[in-house]
Amino acid sequence: MKGYSWVLLLAVASMNCFAGFDEGSAAYEAKDYTTALSEFLPLASDGDAKSQAKLGVMYYNGEGLPQNYSQAASWYRKAAEQGNAEAQSYLGDMHIKGDGVAQDYGKAASWFSKAAEQGDSSAQYNLGLMYIKGIGVPKDYSQAASWYRKAAEQGNAFAQTNLGLMYIKGIGVPKDYSQAASWFQKSAEQGDNRSQYLLGLMFNSGEGVEQDYGKGASWLTKSAEQGNAFAQFNLGDMYIKGDGVSKDDNQAFHWFRKSAEQGNAEAQSYLGFMYNRGRGVPQNYSQATDWFRKAAEQGDAYAQYNLGLMYFNGEGLPQNYSQAASWFRKAGTQGHSDSLNNLGLGYEFGQYGAKNLVLAHFFYNLAAVSGDKQNKENRDRITLQLTSAQLNEAQELASKWVINQPLPTFTKTYPSAKKRK
Repeated sequence: MKGYSWVLLLAVASMNCFAGFDEGSAAYEAKDYTTALSEFLPLASDGDAKSQAKLGVMYYNGEGLPQNYSQAASWYRKAAEQGNAEAQSYLGDMHIKGDGVAQDYGKAASWFSKAAEQGDSSAQYNLGLMYIKGIGVPKDYSQAASWYRKAAEQGNAFAQTNLGLMYIKGIGVPKDYSQAASWFQKSAEQGDNRSQYLLGLMFNSGEGVEQDYGKGASWLTKSAEQGNAFAQFNLGDMYIKGDGVSKDDNQAFHWFRKSAEQGNAEAQSYLGFMYNRGRGVPQNYSQATDWFRKAAEQGDAYAQYNLGLMYFNGEGLPQNYSQAASWFRKAGTQGHSDSLNNLGLGYEFGQYGAKNLVLAHFFYNLAAVSGDKQNKENRDRITLQLTSAQLNEAQELASKWVINQPLPTFTKTYPSAKKRK
Protein backbone atom coordinates (compact mmCIF):
# COMPACT_ATOMS: atom_id res chain seq x y z
CA MET A 1 0.00 0.00 0.00
CA LYS A 2 2.82 2.38 0.79
CA GLY A 3 4.44 1.76 -2.61
CA TYR A 4 1.13 2.30 -4.36
CA SER A 5 0.54 5.56 -2.53
CA TRP A 6 4.00 6.81 -3.53
CA VAL A 7 3.31 6.09 -7.20
CA LEU A 8 -0.09 7.74 -6.90
CA LEU A 9 1.46 10.85 -5.38
CA LEU A 10 3.97 11.08 -8.24
CA ALA A 11 1.18 10.79 -10.79
CA VAL A 12 -0.87 13.49 -9.08
CA ALA A 13 2.19 15.78 -8.92
CA SER A 14 2.84 15.22 -12.63
CA MET A 15 -0.81 15.98 -13.49
CA ASN A 16 -0.66 19.17 -11.41
CA CYS A 17 2.49 20.21 -13.26
CA PHE A 18 0.79 19.78 -16.64
CA ALA A 19 -2.32 21.55 -15.38
CA GLY A 20 -0.24 24.48 -14.22
CA PHE A 21 1.59 24.72 -17.53
CA ASP A 22 -1.62 24.46 -19.54
CA GLU A 23 -3.28 27.14 -17.41
CA GLY A 24 -0.22 29.35 -17.81
CA SER A 25 -0.23 28.81 -21.58
CA ALA A 26 -3.94 29.65 -21.81
CA ALA A 27 -3.41 32.81 -19.77
CA TYR A 28 -0.42 33.76 -21.91
CA GLU A 29 -2.43 33.38 -25.12
CA ALA A 30 -5.14 35.57 -23.57
CA LYS A 31 -2.41 38.16 -22.76
CA ASP A 32 -3.09 37.68 -19.06
CA TYR A 33 0.60 37.84 -18.28
CA THR A 34 0.16 38.14 -14.51
CA THR A 35 -1.62 34.79 -14.31
CA ALA A 36 0.77 33.22 -16.81
CA LEU A 37 3.76 34.33 -14.75
CA SER A 38 2.22 33.00 -11.53
CA GLU A 39 1.81 29.57 -13.20
CA PHE A 40 5.15 29.39 -15.07
CA LEU A 41 7.48 30.73 -12.38
CA PRO A 42 7.05 28.00 -9.71
CA LEU A 43 7.16 25.28 -12.37
CA ALA A 44 10.28 26.77 -13.96
CA SER A 45 11.94 27.06 -10.55
CA ASP A 46 11.21 23.37 -9.99
CA GLY A 47 13.01 22.54 -13.26
CA ASP A 48 10.16 22.23 -15.78
CA ALA A 49 11.85 22.89 -19.14
CA LYS A 50 8.71 24.01 -20.98
CA SER A 51 7.91 26.55 -18.29
CA GLN A 52 11.52 27.73 -18.28
CA ALA A 53 11.30 28.32 -22.03
CA LYS A 54 8.04 30.27 -21.65
CA LEU A 55 9.54 32.34 -18.86
CA GLY A 56 12.45 33.12 -21.17
CA VAL A 57 9.99 34.35 -23.80
CA MET A 58 8.26 36.61 -21.28
CA TYR A 59 11.55 38.13 -20.13
CA TYR A 60 12.68 38.58 -23.74
CA ASN A 61 9.49 40.37 -24.79
CA GLY A 62 8.92 42.21 -21.50
CA GLU A 63 5.53 40.58 -21.00
CA GLY A 64 4.26 40.84 -17.42
CA LEU A 65 7.69 41.89 -16.15
CA PRO A 66 10.48 44.26 -17.25
CA GLN A 67 12.26 43.23 -20.44
CA ASN A 68 15.54 41.58 -19.50
CA TYR A 69 17.63 39.79 -22.13
CA SER A 70 20.07 38.38 -19.56
CA GLN A 71 17.25 36.79 -17.59
CA ALA A 72 15.70 35.51 -20.82
CA ALA A 73 19.01 33.89 -21.82
CA SER A 74 19.38 32.36 -18.34
CA TRP A 75 15.96 30.67 -18.47
CA TYR A 76 16.44 29.60 -22.09
CA ARG A 77 19.75 27.99 -21.16
CA LYS A 78 18.18 26.04 -18.28
CA ALA A 79 15.54 24.67 -20.66
CA ALA A 80 17.98 24.17 -23.55
CA GLU A 81 20.35 22.11 -21.42
CA GLN A 82 17.42 19.79 -20.67
CA GLY A 83 16.92 19.33 -24.41
CA ASN A 84 14.02 21.72 -24.99
CA ALA A 85 14.18 22.45 -28.73
CA GLU A 86 12.25 25.72 -28.54
CA ALA A 87 14.68 27.11 -25.96
CA GLN A 88 17.68 25.84 -27.93
CA SER A 89 16.41 27.69 -31.01
CA TYR A 90 15.77 30.90 -29.06
CA LEU A 91 19.18 30.71 -27.40
CA GLY A 92 20.82 30.30 -30.82
CA ASP A 93 19.01 33.41 -32.00
CA MET A 94 20.24 35.38 -28.97
CA HIS A 95 23.84 34.37 -29.72
CA ILE A 96 23.35 35.55 -33.31
CA LYS A 97 22.15 38.97 -32.17
CA GLY A 98 24.22 39.29 -29.00
CA ASP A 99 21.08 39.87 -26.92
CA GLY A 100 21.80 39.14 -23.25
CA VAL A 101 24.81 37.00 -24.22
CA ALA A 102 28.05 37.57 -26.10
CA GLN A 103 27.54 37.43 -29.86
CA ASP A 104 28.96 34.06 -30.86
CA TYR A 105 28.09 32.52 -34.22
CA GLY A 106 29.70 29.21 -33.29
CA LYS A 107 27.49 28.82 -30.20
CA ALA A 108 24.48 29.95 -32.23
CA ALA A 109 25.13 27.24 -34.81
CA SER A 110 25.60 24.66 -32.06
CA TRP A 111 22.24 25.45 -30.42
CA PHE A 112 20.46 25.66 -33.76
CA SER A 113 21.89 22.24 -34.68
CA LYS A 114 20.59 20.68 -31.45
CA ALA A 115 17.11 22.13 -32.04
CA ALA A 116 17.13 21.39 -35.78
CA GLU A 117 17.96 17.73 -35.19
CA GLN A 118 14.85 17.55 -33.00
CA GLY A 119 12.78 18.88 -35.87
CA ASP A 120 12.43 22.55 -34.87
CA SER A 121 11.64 24.26 -38.18
CA SER A 122 12.82 27.71 -37.10
CA ALA A 123 16.20 26.29 -36.10
CA GLN A 124 16.40 24.34 -39.36
CA TYR A 125 15.74 27.54 -41.30
CA ASN A 126 18.31 29.53 -39.30
CA LEU A 127 20.89 26.78 -39.69
CA GLY A 128 20.28 26.90 -43.44
CA LEU A 129 20.93 30.66 -43.36
CA MET A 130 24.21 30.12 -41.52
CA TYR A 131 25.39 27.57 -44.08
CA ILE A 132 24.44 29.96 -46.91
CA LYS A 133 26.44 32.81 -45.38
CA GLY A 134 29.23 30.72 -43.88
CA ILE A 135 28.88 32.19 -40.40
CA GLY A 136 29.46 29.91 -37.43
CA VAL A 137 29.84 27.01 -39.89
CA PRO A 138 31.73 26.58 -43.17
CA LYS A 139 29.82 27.91 -46.19
CA ASP A 140 28.04 24.90 -47.66
CA TYR A 141 25.17 25.37 -50.12
CA SER A 142 24.29 21.69 -50.11
CA GLN A 143 23.87 21.70 -46.32
CA ALA A 144 21.88 24.95 -46.56
CA ALA A 145 19.50 23.39 -49.08
CA SER A 146 19.15 20.27 -46.92
CA TRP A 147 18.13 22.23 -43.81
CA TYR A 148 15.88 24.58 -45.79
CA ARG A 149 14.13 21.53 -47.22
CA LYS A 150 13.53 20.02 -43.78
CA ALA A 151 12.00 23.30 -42.58
CA ALA A 152 10.10 23.85 -45.84
CA GLU A 153 8.51 20.41 -45.67
CA GLN A 154 7.16 21.38 -42.25
CA GLY A 155 5.54 24.44 -43.80
CA ASN A 156 8.11 27.09 -42.85
CA ALA A 157 7.32 29.85 -45.35
CA PHE A 158 10.71 31.56 -45.09
CA ALA A 159 12.50 28.29 -45.80
CA GLN A 160 10.17 27.58 -48.73
CA THR A 161 11.03 30.96 -50.23
CA ASN A 162 14.77 30.52 -49.76
CA LEU A 163 14.69 26.98 -51.13
CA GLY A 164 12.86 28.31 -54.18
CA LEU A 165 15.59 30.93 -54.64
CA MET A 166 18.25 28.22 -54.50
CA TYR A 167 16.44 26.38 -57.31
CA ILE A 168 16.29 29.65 -59.30
CA LYS A 169 20.04 30.21 -58.92
CA GLY A 170 21.09 26.56 -59.05
CA ILE A 171 23.13 26.72 -55.86
CA GLY A 172 23.15 23.67 -53.58
CA VAL A 173 20.56 22.11 -55.89
CA PRO A 174 20.24 21.79 -59.69
CA LYS A 175 18.68 24.84 -61.36
CA ASP A 176 15.00 24.04 -61.70
CA TYR A 177 12.41 26.77 -62.30
CA SER A 178 9.53 24.35 -61.89
CA GLN A 179 10.73 23.37 -58.41
CA ALA A 180 11.30 27.04 -57.58
CA ALA A 181 7.75 27.93 -58.60
CA SER A 182 6.36 25.03 -56.56
CA TRP A 183 8.07 26.21 -53.37
CA PHE A 184 7.20 29.85 -54.03
CA GLN A 185 3.56 28.81 -54.45
CA LYS A 186 3.52 27.05 -51.08
CA SER A 187 5.04 30.06 -49.34
CA ALA A 188 2.93 32.59 -51.26
CA GLU A 189 -0.26 30.84 -50.21
CA GLN A 190 0.84 31.37 -46.59
CA GLY A 191 1.08 35.10 -47.27
CA ASP A 192 4.86 35.49 -47.68
CA ASN A 193 5.23 38.67 -49.72
CA ARG A 194 8.65 37.73 -51.13
CA SER A 195 7.28 34.53 -52.63
CA GLN A 196 4.18 36.31 -53.89
CA TYR A 197 6.46 38.79 -55.67
CA LEU A 198 8.74 36.09 -57.12
CA LEU A 199 5.81 33.91 -58.18
CA GLY A 200 4.28 36.94 -59.90
CA LEU A 201 7.50 37.47 -61.84
CA MET A 202 7.56 33.80 -62.87
CA PHE A 203 4.01 33.94 -64.20
CA ASN A 204 4.93 37.07 -66.14
CA SER A 205 8.04 35.48 -67.67
CA GLY A 206 6.64 31.97 -68.10
CA GLU A 207 9.61 30.42 -66.29
CA GLY A 208 8.68 27.26 -64.38
CA VAL A 209 4.98 27.91 -65.01
CA GLU A 210 2.81 28.63 -68.01
CA GLN A 211 2.98 32.35 -68.78
CA ASP A 212 -0.08 34.11 -67.42
CA TYR A 213 -0.01 37.88 -66.93
CA GLY A 214 -3.32 37.77 -65.08
CA LYS A 215 -1.90 35.44 -62.41
CA GLY A 216 1.30 37.47 -62.41
CA ALA A 217 -0.63 40.64 -61.68
CA SER A 218 -2.69 38.89 -59.01
CA TRP A 219 0.36 37.69 -57.05
CA LEU A 220 2.16 40.99 -57.48
CA THR A 221 -0.91 42.78 -56.14
CA LYS A 222 -0.95 40.59 -53.02
CA SER A 223 2.73 41.32 -52.42
CA ALA A 224 2.42 45.03 -53.23
CA GLU A 225 -0.46 45.42 -50.80
CA GLN A 226 1.84 44.07 -48.08
CA GLY A 227 4.32 46.81 -48.91
CA ASN A 228 6.87 44.97 -51.07
CA ALA A 229 8.57 47.80 -52.98
CA PHE A 230 9.74 45.57 -55.84
CA ALA A 231 6.25 44.18 -56.34
CA GLN A 232 4.83 47.70 -56.27
CA PHE A 233 7.24 48.80 -58.99
CA ASN A 234 6.52 45.79 -61.21
CA LEU A 235 2.79 46.17 -60.73
CA GLY A 236 3.07 49.82 -61.77
CA ASP A 237 4.94 48.70 -64.88
CA MET A 238 2.14 46.27 -65.71
CA TYR A 239 -0.44 49.07 -65.47
CA ILE A 240 1.70 51.25 -67.76
CA LYS A 241 1.82 48.48 -70.38
CA GLY A 242 -1.58 46.90 -69.79
CA ASP A 243 -0.09 43.44 -69.17
CA GLY A 244 -2.56 41.28 -67.24
CA VAL A 245 -4.49 44.39 -66.17
CA SER A 246 -6.26 47.21 -67.97
CA LYS A 247 -3.82 49.94 -68.97
CA ASP A 248 -4.21 52.61 -66.30
CA ASP A 249 -1.75 55.48 -65.78
CA ASN A 250 -3.43 56.46 -62.51
CA GLN A 251 -2.87 52.99 -61.04
CA ALA A 252 0.66 52.94 -62.42
CA PHE A 253 1.41 56.27 -60.75
CA HIS A 254 -0.13 55.02 -57.48
CA TRP A 255 2.13 51.96 -57.30
CA PHE A 256 5.25 53.72 -58.55
CA ARG A 257 4.76 56.33 -55.85
CA LYS A 258 4.44 53.73 -53.08
CA SER A 259 7.59 52.00 -54.26
CA ALA A 260 9.48 55.25 -54.80
CA GLU A 261 8.69 56.43 -51.29
CA GLN A 262 10.43 53.30 -50.00
CA GLY A 263 13.56 54.29 -51.90
CA ASN A 264 13.26 52.05 -54.96
CA ALA A 265 15.41 53.80 -57.58
CA GLU A 266 13.62 52.34 -60.62
CA ALA A 267 10.26 53.46 -59.25
CA GLN A 268 11.65 56.93 -58.52
CA SER A 269 12.90 57.12 -62.09
CA TYR A 270 9.54 56.06 -63.52
CA LEU A 271 7.74 58.48 -61.23
CA GLY A 272 9.96 61.25 -62.59
CA PHE A 273 8.99 60.17 -66.10
CA MET A 274 5.28 60.35 -65.27
CA TYR A 275 5.59 63.83 -63.80
CA ASN A 276 7.67 64.86 -66.79
CA ARG A 277 5.09 63.61 -69.29
CA GLY A 278 1.96 64.32 -67.25
CA ARG A 279 0.84 60.69 -67.20
CA GLY A 280 -1.42 59.72 -64.31
CA VAL A 281 -0.68 63.10 -62.72
CA PRO A 282 -0.57 66.74 -63.92
CA GLN A 283 2.72 67.57 -65.65
CA ASN A 284 5.18 69.00 -63.14
CA TYR A 285 8.82 69.50 -64.16
CA SER A 286 9.86 70.41 -60.63
CA GLN A 287 8.52 67.11 -59.24
CA ALA A 288 10.03 65.25 -62.18
CA THR A 289 13.43 66.77 -61.40
CA ASP A 290 13.16 65.83 -57.72
CA TRP A 291 12.35 62.20 -58.41
CA PHE A 292 14.91 61.86 -61.21
CA ARG A 293 17.55 63.25 -58.86
CA LYS A 294 16.67 60.78 -56.08
CA ALA A 295 17.04 57.87 -58.50
CA ALA A 296 20.10 59.35 -60.24
CA GLU A 297 21.93 59.70 -56.94
CA GLN A 298 21.36 55.98 -56.40
CA GLY A 299 23.03 55.27 -59.73
CA ASP A 300 19.98 54.70 -61.94
CA ALA A 301 21.23 55.34 -65.50
CA TYR A 302 17.79 56.12 -66.94
CA ALA A 303 17.24 58.81 -64.28
CA GLN A 304 20.74 60.21 -64.79
CA TYR A 305 20.04 60.52 -68.50
CA ASN A 306 16.69 62.22 -67.95
CA LEU A 307 18.14 64.61 -65.39
CA GLY A 308 20.82 65.45 -67.92
CA LEU A 309 18.11 66.18 -70.52
CA MET A 310 16.28 68.47 -68.13
CA TYR A 311 19.46 70.45 -67.51
CA PHE A 312 20.17 70.50 -71.25
CA ASN A 313 16.69 71.76 -72.13
CA GLY A 314 16.18 73.93 -69.04
CA GLU A 315 13.04 72.08 -67.96
CA GLY A 316 12.25 72.43 -64.26
CA LEU A 317 15.62 74.02 -63.55
CA PRO A 318 17.99 76.55 -65.19
CA GLN A 319 19.62 75.38 -68.40
CA ASN A 320 23.12 74.21 -67.60
CA TYR A 321 25.18 72.34 -70.19
CA SER A 322 27.93 71.53 -67.70
CA GLN A 323 25.44 69.81 -65.36
CA ALA A 324 23.85 68.07 -68.34
CA ALA A 325 27.23 66.69 -69.42
CA SER A 326 27.98 65.56 -65.86
CA TRP A 327 24.80 63.49 -65.62
CA PHE A 328 25.16 62.14 -69.17
CA ARG A 329 28.64 61.00 -68.20
CA LYS A 330 27.38 59.19 -65.11
CA ALA A 331 24.82 57.31 -67.20
CA GLY A 332 27.27 56.85 -70.09
CA THR A 333 29.75 55.19 -67.76
CA GLN A 334 27.11 52.45 -67.35
CA GLY A 335 26.85 52.12 -71.13
CA HIS A 336 23.59 54.08 -71.54
CA SER A 337 23.58 54.62 -75.30
CA ASP A 338 21.33 57.72 -75.42
CA SER A 339 23.58 59.45 -72.89
CA LEU A 340 26.66 58.53 -74.92
CA ASN A 341 24.99 59.92 -78.04
CA ASN A 342 24.15 63.18 -76.27
CA LEU A 343 27.75 63.50 -75.14
CA GLY A 344 28.81 63.05 -78.76
CA LEU A 345 26.43 65.78 -79.88
CA GLY A 346 27.61 68.16 -77.18
CA TYR A 347 31.28 67.71 -78.09
CA GLU A 348 30.53 67.92 -81.82
CA PHE A 349 28.76 71.27 -81.52
CA GLY A 350 30.75 72.75 -78.65
CA GLN A 351 28.01 72.84 -76.00
CA TYR A 352 30.33 71.41 -73.34
CA GLY A 353 33.12 73.88 -74.08
CA ALA A 354 35.37 73.86 -77.12
CA LYS A 355 34.45 71.50 -79.95
CA ASN A 356 36.23 68.18 -79.67
CA LEU A 357 35.60 65.90 -82.62
CA VAL A 358 37.83 63.15 -81.24
CA LEU A 359 35.61 62.88 -78.15
CA ALA A 360 32.51 63.23 -80.33
CA HIS A 361 33.65 60.24 -82.41
CA PHE A 362 34.54 58.29 -79.26
CA PHE A 363 31.06 58.76 -77.75
CA TYR A 364 29.22 58.14 -81.03
CA ASN A 365 31.30 54.99 -81.48
CA LEU A 366 30.31 53.66 -78.04
CA ALA A 367 26.67 54.60 -78.63
CA ALA A 368 26.69 52.77 -81.98
CA VAL A 369 27.26 49.46 -80.15
CA SER A 370 23.54 49.54 -79.32
CA GLY A 371 22.86 49.07 -83.01
CA ASP A 372 20.97 52.36 -83.37
CA LYS A 373 21.15 53.57 -86.99
CA GLN A 374 21.40 57.27 -86.04
CA ASN A 375 24.35 56.63 -83.74
CA LYS A 376 26.20 54.85 -86.54
CA GLU A 377 25.46 57.69 -88.96
CA ASN A 378 26.76 60.23 -86.44
CA ARG A 379 29.96 58.26 -86.00
CA ASP A 380 30.48 57.86 -89.75
CA ARG A 381 29.85 61.58 -90.33
CA ILE A 382 32.50 62.58 -87.78
CA THR A 383 34.95 60.04 -89.18
CA LEU A 384 35.22 62.08 -92.39
CA GLN A 385 36.13 65.20 -90.39
CA LEU A 386 39.07 63.67 -88.52
CA THR A 387 42.72 63.42 -89.48
CA SER A 388 44.23 59.95 -89.48
CA ALA A 389 45.96 60.67 -86.15
CA GLN A 390 42.72 61.91 -84.58
CA LEU A 391 40.80 58.89 -85.86
CA ASN A 392 43.44 56.53 -84.50
CA GLU A 393 43.22 58.20 -81.11
CA ALA A 394 39.41 58.05 -81.05
CA GLN A 395 39.45 54.37 -81.98
CA GLU A 396 42.17 53.58 -79.45
CA LEU A 397 40.17 55.30 -76.68
CA ALA A 398 37.11 53.26 -77.61
CA SER A 399 39.04 49.97 -77.74
CA LYS A 400 40.52 50.50 -74.27
CA TRP A 401 37.41 51.72 -72.48
CA VAL A 402 35.34 49.21 -70.52
CA ILE A 403 31.97 49.74 -68.92
CA ASN A 404 31.91 51.34 -65.45
CA GLN A 405 35.32 52.91 -66.04
CA PRO A 406 35.78 56.72 -66.19
CA LEU A 407 35.11 58.36 -69.55
CA PRO A 408 37.83 60.60 -71.05
CA THR A 409 37.47 64.37 -70.72
CA PHE A 410 40.19 65.51 -73.08
CA THR A 411 42.38 64.31 -75.97
CA LYS A 412 45.72 65.18 -77.47
CA THR A 413 46.35 68.45 -79.27
CA TYR A 414 47.02 68.07 -83.00
CA PRO A 415 48.58 70.49 -85.50
CA SER A 416 46.46 71.50 -88.46
CA ALA A 417 46.16 68.64 -90.87
CA LYS A 418 44.11 67.66 -93.85
CA LYS A 419 40.85 65.99 -92.91
CA ARG A 420 39.94 62.53 -94.16
CA LYS A 421 37.68 62.14 -97.17
